[in-house]
Amino acid sequence: MPAMPVAYRTVDVDGIRTFYRETGPEDGPVVLLPHGYPSSSFQFRNLMPALGDRWRLLAPDLPGFGYTRADAGRFGYTFDAYAGFLRRFVDVLGLTRYAIYLQDYGSQFGLRLAMGAPERVAALVIQNGDIYEDQHGPKYAPLKRMWADPNPQALAAVAENVSEDGFRDEFLGEVPDEIADRISPDLWTLSWAQVGRPPGPENLVRLLADQRNTVAWFRRQQAYLREHQPPTLIVWGPHDGYMPEGAARAYLRDLPDAELHLLDGGHWLLETHLDEVVALMRDFLGRVHAPPGR
Repeated sequence: MPAMPVAYRTVDVDGIRTFYRETGPEDGPVVLLPHGYPSSSFQFRNLMPALGDRWRLLAPDLPGFGYTRADAGRFGYTFDAYAGFLRRFVDVLGLTRYAIYLQDYGSQFGLRLAMGAPERVAALVIQNGDIYEDQHGPKYAPLKRMWADPNPQALAAVAENVSEDGFRDEFLGEVPDEIADRISPDLWTLSWAQVGRPPGPENLVRLLADQRNTVAWFRRQQAYLREHQPPTLIVWGPHDGYMPEGAARAYLRDLPDAELHLLDGGHWLLETHLDEVVALMRDFLGRVHAPPGR
């Protein structure tokens, strides 16, 4: 199967010139790809052409990441602001039915999108995006200290990681050495080049501090899953200091019929286990979100 070409586009979303990647047939079933921290739509650069023969895939750069610029006066740099922005992006593009890829921060934005319009959700693909506080990994510890008491010292300690070296650590994470060498340095080099100039780091520290407000959403997100039971594929890299294996298995409490696959990777499976993820998604989406007659 030949890889499908990816188009690079922009659209105005409430006055913010928003960059996004798109591939696939215009009338194909939509797969929405909100990215995680500290990445951008770049993280989906290999996934998109591998699925674009049957599905229409859309990956926006959210404000402050990638090629979408927005100063703090125009955009709030909170989880509420990002969730609202993703909803407006979907509305501006006229999307009414979609599967959502939920990974890292994108899982929070995507789940809120799903909760706001459950009838639009064809399926969920959950990949290292957690909503079960009791399964948080040890890497959350400095963030939780800052959330509990966001004093200047705590903020400064977290701000030290908003750097190129800090981004490198986020991408390499806890994966074994033989897997880590599959993770391209382009990820942290490009991400830092795009957001490292002021006021980018300050905006990201504001977002990291606001992450404490996501915990209050967990019970609501779990309730959404229990009530609506969207078809769900869970594909997970357990070598993850934030979201170990237990964070994946916890979803089965509320989604007992979900498909769970643990791969021998970490937080960024699309870098290390792309072929396995593509195969699992093609099979899953082919059953629950397939184009008619294709």
